[in-house]
Amino acid sequence: MIRTVDLRGVHLDKAGYQGALPRAEFDITQALALIEPILHRVQHGKESDLIALAEEFDGVRPPSIRVPEKAIDDALSALDPKIRTALEVSIERIRKVHKDQIRTDKVTTVVDGGTVTERWVPVDRVGLYVPGGRAVYPSSVLMNVIPAQIAKVGSIAVASPPQKEFGGLPHPTILAACALLGVREVYAVGGAQAIALFAYGVSDLCEKCDLVTGPGNIYVAAAKRALRGVIGIDSEAGPTEIAILADESALAHEVAADLISQAEHDVIAAAVLVTPSEKLATDVQEILKVRVLKTKHSERIKAALSGVQSAIVLVDDIKHGLDVVNAYAAEHLEIQTSNAREDAKLIRNAGAVFIGGFSPVSLGDYSAGSNHVLPTGGCACHSSGLSVQSFLRGLHFIEYSEAAFLDIAQTVITLANSEDLPAHGEAMSARLEKA
Repeated sequence: MIRTVDLRGVHLDKAGYQGALPRAEFDITQALALIEPILHRVQHGKESDLIALAEEFDGVRPPSIRVPEKAIDDALSALDPKIRTALEVSIERIRKVHKDQIRTDKVTTVVDGGTVTERWVPVDRVGLYVPGGRAVYPSSVLMNVIPAQIAKVGSIAVASPPQKEFGGLPHPTILAACALLGVREVYAVGGAQAIALFAYGVSDLCEKCDLVTGPGNIYVAAAKRALRGVIGIDSEAGPTEIAILADESALAHEVAADLISQAEHDVIAAAVLVTPSEKLATDVQEILKVRVLKTKHSERIKAALSGVQSAIVLVDDIKHGLDVVNAYAAEHLEIQTSNAREDAKLIRNAGAVFIGGFSPVSLGDYSAGSNHVLPTGGCACHSSGLSVQSFLRGLHFIEYSEAAFLDIAQTVITLANSEDLPAHGEAMSARLEKA
């Protein structure tokens, strides 16, 4: 069901551990070539081209790409009350966490009469992508929209693939989530063409955006890479992944359930258990054999767990395991050890860290209050998950008085001349000349 990698007695550098724990094959180069004509078509096309692309890739011809506001309202009216309550509880928690991410302006007095102010300014307009392939993700609406709203982005648009069973509209639960958050601009478009729509805009349909965020499949990731620079992006999200660092104190049935939970997303999802306990490893193996067969998406889960991207990794001890998981830099990392809170303090590289037996990844996917749009594929070594900060830019405002200018002028002139940029110095000395 899931392979074993024995790293006991093997101590490698970061790159070595990364090589020992390969991830799913994710050939974005090939995807780039496939989406190039789509991007060109959207850039130079109109709404009819997007409708034709929906028919080609989604198997349905939407009556319009812009979702009518009545459809958004109707979706909320028809929403199961239990789902609505669950979404509202999650919205409250996500807002609570993300409100604490608000940045405040900071004025630094460099010298008397000389200040630099850092002011946090939201991007003008964002396009938020919500996938709609094997599953329905109203939670991704929440995770994208709420931090953008808290950042005070003035214009927010959402795109999600049209669904054949809903007459070419996005899934009604996604529309209902938009309604709950007050989002009225929604587009029935998916894949690379959705990213292109936001990047280029389409006349009389959708205004160009400044930034695109949200998870998606390999074609969405490829479009983000291709259009980076035309538009800002959050990240190139790859297949989802979970790593669990656990010792003999962990409960095997909980560890197995958590591995299965992320394998449920996709056949190339990664599930990795790192443990010094042979007994835990064996027990998890045996439980997986039984539990996977009882789940709804057993074939998909079995494919993910048996893929090269998934493994049970045996290590010497928890210290050794910490080196392994820090090198792996998982999107989601669970710490299920006897000293989980202290061990978690030693984590440097992860999208999000879930501490203890009662903090499973599923909690963060929906209702912990944290964000589930996280870096994948080892990108947690250098990137963060989606936050209010993702939608803000730090602008510096510089203001010097005449006295403060005169105090530093010669320093600037000296440095400008040292770089053989005399005109820079002359822009300073011109202010020393009498008119």
